Amino acid sequence: MFKERAKAYQKLITFATNLKSPILMLCRLYWGTLFLLAGWGKLTHMDPFISLLTQFDFPAPYFFAYLAACTEFFGGICLILGLASRVAAIPLIITMLIAYATAHQESLKSIFRNPTEFVAESPFNFLLISLFVFAFGPGRFSIDYLIEKYLLENK
Repeated sequence: MFKERAKAYQKLITFATNLKSPILMLCRLYWGTLFLLAGWGKLTHMDPFISLLTQFDFPAPYFFAYLAACTEFFGGICLILGLASRVAAIPLIITMLIAYATAHQESLKSIFRNPTEFVAESPFNFLLISLFVFAFGPGRFSIDYLIEKYLLENK
C-alpha cells in the first residue's frame, strides 16, 4: 500500500516538474508583453511620465524616464524571447523597486501593516515575475536554453 502511494506521488511530482517550462514560458510571454506595452506607452507619451518623475523630485527626470521606459520595453522583448532573461530581469526588478519607492511609497511603507495594499499596486506582479525569471530562469522553451545547449555540446 505504501509503495503504491509512493509511486503515485512520484508520478505527481514528475507531472508537475514537466509543467515547469511551459508555465515559465506562458508567464514570460504574458508579462513580457505587458512590460513591452508599458515601456512602449511611456516611450510614445514621455511628457506625462517625465512630469510624474519631476513631481517626485526624481534626479535627472528626462534621463531616468527614458531609462525606465527602455528597460521595460527591451526587458519585455527579452522576456518574450527568453533571451538573456536573467540578466534582463535585474534592471526590471530595480525599475519596479524604484516605482514602489516613488509612485507607490505609501503602499511600500504599509507592507507589514497592510500587505493587501502593497500587493494590489501595479508594480507588484511585474516585480514578482521578474524575481521568478531571475530565480528560475526562462525554462526550456527559450533562446537562452538553445544557446546553453549549443555551448554545452560544443565544448
